[in-house]
Amino acid sequence: MNCLLWIFYGLPINHPDSTLVITINAIGLALELIYLSSFLLYGNNSHRKKIFGFLAAELVGLGVIAGLDLGLFHTHDARSTFIGIFCIVFGIGMYTSPLTIMWKVIKTKSVEYMPFYLSLAAFLNGCCWTTYALLKWDWFILIANGIGALSGFVQLVLYAIFWRTTPRKSKTPATEVQMA
Repeated sequence: MNCLLWIFYGLPINHPDSTLVITINAIGLALELIYLSSFLLYGNNSHRKKIFGFLAAELVGLGVIAGLDLGLFHTHDARSTFIGIFCIVFGIGMYTSPLTIMWKVIKTKSVEYMPFYLSLAAFLNGCCWTTYALLKWDWFILIANGIGALSGFVQLVLYAIFWRTTPRKSKTPATEVQMA
């Protein structure tokens, strides 16, 4: 939903001169569709039904937002503001979704459930988009991705603090039995 909203935000009818926003989020949407396709291909029927339900809800939600945007607002500024608010909400939701994992890291003093590269990617992505937002002076991109960069930074700090206290997995394969 996040990429779909940002693509809609960047369209010339909403926010002119946002080619990079459209292009990069279209690539993100394509990657998401590839991931979902592989999940649907190899998942069981109950998971497929659940995913199709989520996809249908997202498309209906986007349709309602697009209809309201195009029907109620008639200037670029008004449309940008309306759709931008939704982009901020969903962007913050995407970036802050690891909050429960971050709390688990603090409680267990282990980064076992928080992948380093995912945290690094969130931080770098937030920083890149924040830089872009500052160059274009786009508040909607700045707010969502500034919070994203901050969230990624906090994850990296937690990783730096707790990576030494994380129990290491044995290098002995589970199929081999060691004799004393």
